[in-house]
Amino acid sequence: MSTHSSQLPWPIPKRLVATCRMEPERQEWLGRVPDALRELEARWELRLGAPIDTDEVSCAWVAPVMRADGSPGVLKLGMPHMEAEHEIEGLQFWDADPTVRLYDSDKALNAILMERCVPGTVLRTLPETEQDVVIARLLRRLWRTPPEPHPFRPLAQMVKRWGDEAEADEDAWRDPGLLREGLRLFDELPRTATRQVLLATDLHAGNVLRAEREPWLVIDPKPFVGDPAYDATQHLLNCRERLRSKPDDTIQRFADLLKINSERVRLWLFARLAAESGEEWRDDPGETPLARLVAP
Repeated sequence: MSTHSSQLPWPIPKRLVATCRMEPERQEWLGRVPDALRELEARWELRLGAPIDTDEVSCAWVAPVMRADGSPGVLKLGMPHMEAEHEIEGLQFWDADPTVRLYDSDKALNAILMERCVPGTVLRTLPETEQDVVIARLLRRLWRTPPEPHPFRPLAQMVKRWGDEAEADEDAWRDPGLLREGLRLFDELPRTATRQVLLATDLHAGNVLRAEREPWLVIDPKPFVGDPAYDATQHLLNCRERLRSKPDDTIQRFADLLKINSERVRLWLFARLAAESGEEWRDDPGETPLARLVAP
């Protein structure tokens, strides 16, 4: 579809268009975005700004807004996305500690009206070792056990889906033993966890913003209930050069900051890297897969 809409004064961000192009359901959702924005603009009495169009924003329409009382906010319309299905409920559960504050939401539209982080600088602008400290502090605050009944899915459900996707891509396997061991761990690790907490699952330095209410706030959680050690993996996966040069030190340092078992962090990280190893070989067939370097 075109990146322009006759109903909006701005183009739809190119990254969002590209992401939605992959699936008919998402293309259909993108076509409904202008009407949803106009509905929410009237219902929540908002003045919309231009959407954020950066590499960090590819799975949602996100824009600054002014609310009826003159206070700033951010409006987010999330595209259909299995991992982010309970973002609204997660923000309600964490209740602005240490996430952005949720002002209003519409589950049917997957719309979120939330606090605007000022100045909003991403944590990625800091050196990685400083990112380690900030993310570890935030994760330890996020890890709470939600009381039953709750809507959140088990982590095992998400990693099983990833395992199924890896198995379906069998033609790309260059090291079946490595990948099979990763898939085995996807099955074993959720069952052997001694603690079950609500996880962010996608907390990395691009999803942490500088703010006024607190030095740093979490955005874009994708909540699942499971092993805290899993939540170390997304940040580490964004530190690939450090992992490649010093895998043991990098894993141990972050696990120590989180006060969790470093071996479980290593196993989860290995499982994730093994599951994506076919893709990694396609990208750089001459390089040793990172999964081998972090393997236990």
